[in-house]
Parts: sequence; C-alpha cells; structure tokens
Amino acid sequence: MSGKRLIFLALLVIFQLVKYRHARASPDEGSFVGTSGTQFVLNGRPLYLNGFNAYWLMYMASDPSTNVKVTTTFQQATEYGMHVARTWAFSDGGYKPLQSFPGSYNEDMFKGLDFVISEAGKNGVYLILSLVNNYNDFGGRKQYVQWARDRGQTLNNDDDFYTNSVVKGYYKNHVKTVLTRINSITGAAYKDDPTILAWELMNEPRCQSDLSGNAVQDWIREMAGHVKSIDKNHLLEVGLEGFYGESRKQDNPGGYTVGTDFISNNQIPGVDFATIHLYPDQWLPGSNNETQVDFVDKWIQAHIRDSGSVLRKPLMLGEFGKSSKTAGYSVGVRDEYYGHIYDAIYDCAKSGGPLGGGLFWQLLAQGMDNFGDGYQVVLEESPSTASVISLQSQRLSTMT
Repeated sequence: MSGKRLIFLALLVIFQLVKYRHARASPDEGSFVGTSGTQFVLNGRPLYLNGFNAYWLMYMASDPSTNVKVTTTFQQATEYGMHVARTWAFSDGGYKPLQSFPGSYNEDMFKGLDFVISEAGKNGVYLILSLVNNYNDFGGRKQYVQWARDRGQTLNNDDDFYTNSVVKGYYKNHVKTVLTRINSITGAAYKDDPTILAWELMNEPRCQSDLSGNAVQDWIREMAGHVKSIDKNHLLEVGLEGFYGESRKQDNPGGYTVGTDFISNNQIPGVDFATIHLYPDQWLPGSNNETQVDFVDKWIQAHIRDSGSVLRKPLMLGEFGKSSKTAGYSVGVRDEYYGHIYDAIYDCAKSGGPLGGGLFWQLLAQGMDNFGDGYQVVLEESPSTASVISLQSQRLSTMT
C-alpha cells in the first residue's frame, strides 16, 4: 500500500473519531434537555443517551486527594460515548454528610458536588441528580424520620417519611437548598445549569405499609409541584423501579407490590419522564438464566408499551447490571447481558419508541475496590465490556 494511501486512511479514521466524539450534543451548548411527546429532545432534535451510574462522585470529589477519579471517570466515559451519569445529591447524617442535620450543610461536601457538576460540564456529560435515598445507605428516609423523632415527633416507622408534615418540610428544604445552590466553581445556580439533565425525587421509593400506593402517590404529587415551583428548566423523574400497583401486580416479578405504581405515579403533572430498573438476579432468586432473560424482555417491552400509549412520556432504563456474585457469572455472560439490553434500547430508538437510553450500575475508577458490589465495571480492566458499551454509544449516535 502506498504512503499516500496510508495517510489518507489515517486521516479518514481520525475524521470519523472526531465526528463520533462530537455527534452528541453536550451540556456546554447551553440548552436544557427537554421532551416532546415520548422523545427526549435537545434543540428540537431527538436525543438518545448511553450512560452509567456512579453514586460515589460527590464523595470522592469532596477530597482533593481523590477528586481526580471524578475527572478521569468523565474523561473515560466520553471516550466510549457515554454522555449521562446518575449520581447522588444527598448524604444525610452519618459519615461525611452533605446534610449533617436538617438545614445544616457541610460546605466541603457541597463543594465536592460543585466539582462533579463542573467536571461533567467540561466533559460533555449530563447528570441525573437524585435527592434522597429510600434505603438507609447515606441516611435516606430512616435518617429523616429519626431527625423528626429527635425533635419530638411521634412516628411509627420509616414510611411516615411520606406523610409526616415535619419530615416533608425537611425534604422540601433540602430540595430548595440543592436547586438554588450557587456552584462555587462555575458561578451558576444548579437550577440554571444545563449540565443537569434531570432531578430525581428519590432513589427507588417504596412504601410497604401502604400497598394501595396512596401515600407515595400523594407524596410524589406534592414534591413534584415543589420542585417545579423552584426550577422550571430541568426535567423531573421519580426514581421508580417500574413496579406496577395492585391492579397489575401479576406483571411484577414474583407478583409482589411495593407501594408504588408505574402508571399512576408517572401520570402526575410535573413528572417529565418515566424510569425502570432491572435486577432479575435479585427479583427472581433461584431462577435460571433463561427465565431471567425472558423476564427482562417482558419487563422492558411492557414499560415501552405503557410509556408510549398510556403515559405518552419518554422512558429511561435507570439501572441494570449483572453481578459477579451470581452463579455462572463470567465477563462474557455480562457482555452478552449488556448487549441484549442495549439491543432492546436500540431497536426501540429505531422505531421511534419512548425508550431513550440506559444507565448500567455501576462504573468505578481504578483503585476503588472497596466500592465494589459485584456489579461494578472498571473500563481499563474490562476491555470487552467497554467495547460493548462503545458500540451502543455509536449506534445511538446515528439516531440523532
């Protein structure tokens, strides 16, 4: 092959890489992501997103000795075409809290969140920021209820989070504090920063004491209205796993209900798009791979249909993963599982359907073994998985 031919091919490869790298609109263009019918849109064009969960970003960013892992993670993510990350905008009580107790905030942690948002914007990564946890990790509902008890409230259990006026006041104040925070690096209020794609009311809300769903439904309605009264720029989602209410519990894994309802919860005004999570290894314990794959297909397709024809809103697969702690696990099995889910997202995108992207759980930087939970992906250590992720990013980039 001639020298000129080699040079031509090299330039062609470089051109394609640059074209791919910039094919996706990014936050630094200054426009907020919106919705149009069942599509995510940016500047009037459909937007499809491939990304990841990294709950630890604020925690690592708050320490100058570890904040480089945040920067590195965003840089690596964009190399593989990932342009959205979901992370925590909460840490309530306990060790290294963002909120030490109601209304009292740790400025070092808040500066860590400032850093996360700033670095995401620099690297063209959108953020979905969750505002409280359903679980006890990082405080969650349990901590809010305990704070109220410490101030004289008589509360029966953690589910009173959804109904007690004092607890709801604590949560509303936290929402206002985060949304109106002025970033110490960028100078922009969070509510005015297009780097943030959406707010999430809660990570995986559940209410086992009221399986009718009324408590959660009323809470979502009240809190969605509160968020939108402060910030009309950003999208809002609930943080749901996708479980249906009593009337369709036969569609849930094992037929159980958790006090939420995918349909009614997402029909509330102010909720801009729906989410589902996907953990057949946890939800169908003891099941074989064939059973789990069958459930995955049915779960995704049922929510695509409901989002398109009933809700008429976009859908995001907010969490999915394959645990190394399950029987028969191998990286190859994980790659096949990711590929199967990515195919469902891509096929929906090709047909103009509502499923606008997927976020795997979870991405770690190297040297973070103590954050591993079996689902972690470290890109440098998993080149085959990185390739599967990159292929999905490339396919989705052709849809915009």
